[in-house]
Amino acid sequence: MRLTVLEGQSKVVVMTEVWFASGNNGKINEMKMLLNRLINDGRVQLHHQGELPVFSAPPETGTTFLENARIKARALKAMKPGTWVFGEDSGLQVEGLNNLPGVHSARYAGPKAQDAENVAKLLKMMTLRPMPNRKAAFVSTIVAFDPQGTEHIFEGKLEGEIAKAAKGTQGFGYDNVFIPPGEQKTLGELGLAYKNKISHRAKATAPFIEALEKSVGE
Repeated sequence: MRLTVLEGQSKVVVMTEVWFASGNNGKINEMKMLLNRLINDGRVQLHHQGELPVFSAPPETGTTFLENARIKARALKAMKPGTWVFGEDSGLQVEGLNNLPGVHSARYAGPKAQDAENVAKLLKMMTLRPMPNRKAAFVSTIVAFDPQGTEHIFEGKLEGEIAKAAKGTQGFGYDNVFIPPGEQKTLGELGLAYKNKISHRAKATAPFIEALEKSVGE
């Protein structure tokens, strides 16, 4: 939905509704920061599924990030037709664990696992046998539907390595054990401002922002 106001004889676009198919507060807060410029200048109003009076999140049964992002976006699109709607799925791939936890990142230690439990399991799995290869990557895929129903796909990746112990309190998920390239500290230590410049989600969101800008006007 696009809301407008009239100034004299000119019609000026004020804001476009953009709905995020997520119930993850960490992701929602990151998206607010990543879309901050469009939100602050009044071109975009970001909403999320938790604002709907009735919404049942679909099970994430996909075997890839793309499939899960599409499942989320389609479910919310059915509730909010005629608006921008997007879903995002992301996770951690560790080379030494055959790219696990992958699409199971959020529930690696169980269906209702907390971040600390997932991190603890990851570190435990990496100590069960000698693992000199600690290379890993965060991967993010966004599936967005524009108001006309056209699907758009955006992807981002951040390579790095897994620390031997959790450090830092900022961020969420596996941030406190992920060391980005050229750093000695984890994302949890480096902070959100740093993360939002280089993260997998920031990289996937950048072309999404470009698509939104073309839609709502520069």
